[in-house]
Amino acid sequence: MTGESFEIVIKGTLSEPVLDLIDGFRIHRVEHGETHLVGTVPDQSRLQGILTIFGNLNIELISVNPI
Repeated sequence: MTGESFEIVIKGTLSEPVLDLIDGFRIHRVEHGETHLVGTVPDQSRLQGILTIFGNLNIELISVNPI
């Protein structure tokens, strides 16, 4: 898959069903009550879709970082 890689940091942890919704991302680490997810998105539309999922589920977003 081509695209850009990102690290998304959220507050708390994710359940398996939510993790399945953001296919292509894996949990990189969990520390200090934050979950760091790393994955590749093919385009900005997919990234926006992932962020919308978090918003709809009231998952607190801490940061989105290109890597």
